[in-house]
Amino acid sequence: MERNETVLCGASVYTQKFYLNEQFKSLPEGIREELQIMCVLYTEDVGGVIRLVFDEEGNLQFETDCEEGDLLYDEIGSILKIKQLQRNRMELLESLELYYKVFILGQAYSGEDV
Repeated sequence: MERNETVLCGASVYTQKFYLNEQFKSLPEGIREELQIMCVLYTEDVGGVIRLVFDEEGNLQFETDCEEGDLLYDEIGSILKIKQLQRNRMELLESLELYYKVFILGQAYSGEDV
């Protein structure tokens, strides 16, 4: 079964690069910078790769990965760091979901999501 997902952004400790999907270049610069800082700090703390991905309903998911045999990747730290990001950046993440649902998926804004 094919999953219909849209990558918002990601970072990799292996390539030491940050990626922002061109589809989201209209986001305010401050938000783009905050996403970059959040992803890069994650990879510096935990290692591996992180991606922020919208599922087909518009929910923002964190996906992480590491290269096979990467002994420096902290799997437990990854789970804890993601929970911390979800808690500390809840407003940003919810706003990004709303932006995606309204401007990308074309859903009507009801005001209930805020």
